[in-house]
Amino acid sequence: MRARTTTAAVLAASLLLAATAKAQAPESFRVISPIFGQLVTFTMPSNFTAVFENTKGGHYIREAVLKGETPERWTQMITVTGEKGMTLTPGSSPEIFAGAIAGGFKSACPDSFAARPFGTMNFGRFEGFVAVIGCGRVDSGPTRHSETALLITLKGTTDYYTIQWAERGPESDEPPVNDERWQARLRDLSPIDLCPIIPGEAAPYPSCVNKS
Repeated sequence: MRARTTTAAVLAASLLLAATAKAQAPESFRVISPIFGQLVTFTMPSNFTAVFENTKGGHYIREAVLKGETPERWTQMITVTGEKGMTLTPGSSPEIFAGAIAGGFKSACPDSFAARPFGTMNFGRFEGFVAVIGCGRVDSGPTRHSETALLITLKGTTDYYTIQWAERGPESDEPPVNDERWQARLRDLSPIDLCPIIPGEAAPYPSCVNKS
């Protein structure tokens, strides 16, 4: 009887410690970044960390991978991009922009490409388009692998933006574009929105935090 009580006490203490650790380490955090003409905001899972950022001309990119992974060797990556002034391009739309990115994927794997459109969506008051695109076999990287990505394109006031959650896995004849986890990851990234840049306002950008 005494041993059972001790076991129960240890189990209760372990559960308490686990709950405390979980409370101290949030599962996600809000990201708000000034990218060209607007603030881009979304929710980042806390097990990701930024490993690369670069602005070259009118193109911006930032990459985050799972903690312990690298830009060269990764299993999951969340990428944010910005294209300055792209709304001025005649005939541009979030769907057409997504199609151009999908075309890049397809050219890398014409025999194992697949796509699943989620369609047009609004993020705040901004128009976007969401799809899942992927390659069953890609030769870049350390080994041949599949690469599938949730792709979100956003049309801002003057610029276009993307948020992409990519995953690498074993090579296959068709990437897992129909898997339910992509809908779950779209929810994990939400809320997604664009906010105006307020002159003189610094991080954590309270005007954008209080918006949603």
